[in-house]
Amino acid sequence: MLDLSLDAVALTAALVDVPSVSGDEAAIAGLIEDALRRYPALTVERDGNVVLARTDLARSQRLVLAGHLDTVPIAGNLPSTNDGERLHGVGTSDMKSGNAVFLRIAHLVGTGALDPSVDLTWVFYDCEEVEATRNGLGRLARERPDVLAGDLALLGEGSNGGIEGGCQGTLRAEIRTSGIRAHSARGWLGSNAIHSLAPVLSTLAEYEARAVEVDGLTYREGLNAVGVSGGVAGNVIPDEAVVTVNFRFAPDRSALEAEAHVREVFAGYEVTVVDLAPPARPGLDSPLVARFAAVVGTPAEPKYGWTDVARFGELGVPALNFGPGDPNLAHKPEEYVLLSRIEQAERILVEFLTQ
Repeated sequence: MLDLSLDAVALTAALVDVPSVSGDEAAIAGLIEDALRRYPALTVERDGNVVLARTDLARSQRLVLAGHLDTVPIAGNLPSTNDGERLHGVGTSDMKSGNAVFLRIAHLVGTGALDPSVDLTWVFYDCEEVEATRNGLGRLARERPDVLAGDLALLGEGSNGGIEGGCQGTLRAEIRTSGIRAHSARGWLGSNAIHSLAPVLSTLAEYEARAVEVDGLTYREGLNAVGVSGGVAGNVIPDEAVVTVNFRFAPDRSALEAEAHVREVFAGYEVTVVDLAPPARPGLDSPLVARFAAVVGTPAEPKYGWTDVARFGELGVPALNFGPGDPNLAHKPEEYVLLSRIEQAERILVEFLTQ
C-alpha cells in the first residue's frame, strides 16, 4: 500500500523505491490508483498505465497536475538513500518528487484538510522517457483530450522549485550523401560518400543559433550533429553516409517552420526528418499563471529541452514546468533531490490553492 498521509519527502522515497523504468509502470500505477481510490471526494479512473483523478467542486477554474511515472534505466541507484539534506536515487529529480507533491495535494483535498479555490485533475502517466508514440499523456491528448481540459497545467518536471515556462521544440533529421562503391586500393574509381559529408559538418560548425525572446523569456536555439554513420568494410569506398542532426528550436517557430528551416540550411542534400515535436509558448499572460507565479515569487525561466507542456499547449491549455527536482541531475547515476525543495513545492501549491 502507498500511504499518501506520509510527508512529501517520505512519500518521494516510497515512490522511488518502486522500480518503474519505461514500459514497466504497472506496479506503481496500481499503487497510486489504489491510494487515490481511498478518497471518496475524488473520481478515479485507470486507463492502461495512466491514472486519472479529479474533483468536481463546481469551481470556475480547473488546475491540472500531471507527472510521468517512468524513469530511465536503473544505474545502481536504487533503493533510495536519505542523507538528511538530499534524497538520492533514480527518479528523485525526474520526477517522482514532483509526483509526491501532487499526491500530497490529493491527500489534503481528499481528507478535507484543503479546500481548493479551483477544481483539480491529476494525471499520472507512463512512457515519457521513450519514443513519443508510447507516451501515455500523448495518447490521452489524441484520444481523450477532454480529460486534460483546464485553465492551467503544471508538469512536475524538475525546475528547482521555480517556474520554467514553455519548452523548446525538437527535430531530428538525417542528412544523407551518396557516392560510388569501389575497392579502396583503387579509390579513384569510386566516390566517397563520407568525404562528401565535409560541407555538411562545416555548415554545422559555422551555424549561428538564434537567441529569441518569447513572452519575456529568452530561448537559445541549437543545431548540432548527434550522430555520424557510414562505411561498408575496411577496404571499400562507401557509397552512403549519414549525419544525424538535432534542432532545438524556440517556441516562436512552429514544427513546420522548424522543418522548413532545416531543409533550407541543408539545401541540396537528402534530408529525412525522423522525429519532430512542437514547442510550447510560456503562456505567462494567463491570469491563473500570473497568480501562480506571484506565489512562487521568483522570475520564470525558459525551459531548455522538450517536455509534455507542449501537449497541453496544443490543446490550448497554458502549462508550466514546476517541480522540486534539479533538471541538471536528470538521468544521471548520482541523481538526487533536495529535501527542502520538496517541502517548499508543497507549501507553494497549498498557498496557491487556498487563495
